[in-house]
Amino acid sequence: MVTIENDFIRAEVSEHGAELQSLWNKTAEIEHLWQGDPKIWGRKAPVLFPIVGKLKDDQYTYQGQTYHMTQHGFARDQDFEIVAKSDTEIIFELRDNAETRKMYPFAFKLTIRYALINNLLKVRYRVENPSDDALLYYSVGGHPGFKVPFIADTKFTDYFLNFSPRKSRIRVPLGASGLIDFSARTLAATDADIALSHDLFKDDALIYELLGKGDTFRIKTEQSEHYLELMVNEGPYVGVWSAYPTQGDFVCIEPWWGIADGVNSDGDLTHKVGIRKLTPHEHYTARYRIALF
Repeated sequence: MVTIENDFIRAEVSEHGAELQSLWNKTAEIEHLWQGDPKIWGRKAPVLFPIVGKLKDDQYTYQGQTYHMTQHGFARDQDFEIVAKSDTEIIFELRDNAETRKMYPFAFKLTIRYALINNLLKVRYRVENPSDDALLYYSVGGHPGFKVPFIADTKFTDYFLNFSPRKSRIRVPLGASGLIDFSARTLAATDADIALSHDLFKDDALIYELLGKGDTFRIKTEQSEHYLELMVNEGPYVGVWSAYPTQGDFVCIEPWWGIADGVNSDGDLTHKVGIRKLTPHEHYTARYRIALF
């Protein structure tokens, strides 16, 4: 476990999965990160790589060969190497190895940076293709779970989601199989606040197509001036999720550069909706930030 800290925030991160373990608002003395419960959801803020969401039948094909991979990929279960550390910043790295190549036949370098600036935790994912001659197909995303309620003497239903820009967004339905029915997309009223309730998640995650202009999602309550926001830099999707029917005191706001397979997926990784591609020695950087108020 490693800690970074400034005058406003203390964050703890595990080398296992490069997963955030604590996000402490020092000014308000509030723990904002869900602390995990294996009976409900045992993780806290897993990193999603090299897929986001579920594959059809938990498998895909590439160049005629079939590979098996479970939901959200393997990075969250790998031990990362710390390659840089200061009081307010830490950088983790994961490279392909014998274990990953059984599931994913690509060379890659995944670098994750956590940095504190005032009341912000800035998160950066950098995916690099180190190959001299092969393409790299991938998706990447975050899955931080935020503690709700986070103010004493409040309850889950005292909180609401607030969106910026205040415009409607396309909602992408996630079926019982964990796959997407893209033909059933609808327009969601994210131009207004959405009250939190556990029943809101009875059909699994709420998935929205982003506007690509610094989409910001806030968890707020009228009973306190303190709140949390997550802003996505140019991401295509966000998932909002909490456990159901088993209920937990958390809400995940998940920035995604990728998405689950569609119900009509042919299983070919190169055809996958939302898949990203890097040419040899190319890299891509995805960013989001969490602000504590």
